[in-house]
Amino acid sequence: ERVMGRIVNLCGEIAAAVEEGADGFVLSPEAWAQLREDWPEEDIQDGINLVTDSFFQAELVEAADSLSARLLEILGAYGEEKAFSRAASGQATLDIEVILQLTHRVEQLEEILEAFRDDEPPDRQGFDALQRRLIDFGIEDEMRPDGANPDGKAPPVGDD
Repeated sequence: ERVMGRIVNLCGEIAAAVEEGADGFVLSPEAWAQLREDWPEEDIQDGINLVTDSFFQAELVEAADSLSARLLEILGAYGEEKAFSRAASGQATLDIEVILQLTHRVEQLEEILEAFRDDEPPDRQGFDALQRRLIDFGIEDEMRPDGANPDGKAPPVGDD
């Protein structure tokens, strides 16, 4: 526990002293010298790596959260009956398969982002409606009698 506290202190000192360089975060020669008084170079480098990873993780989460919020909005528009019907019939900008794949990935991303969010999550009403429509759409296909097409026509007969 005491060692962990020291590492946290080291990372705090590094975070306060690092500067962004061409090759990532770097410490000035003065900051290195000051830290070397209390820490071996390996620990200082490990601390720089931890601070760098933490920074990039925060940037990644922020970008993913922004992207996910926008996708919730875009996909949520397909939660409306008319928009979903157009997509299901192939008349929308996005194909139903693309919508299904994006919806699946955005849902996974939203589950992960819940652990990182400090603010309220974005509005999901339209997105949740889309998910229900996609589930119902899949069930409708599965409930058709064998061989029935959605347009009510008989399936084509093959030359098997």
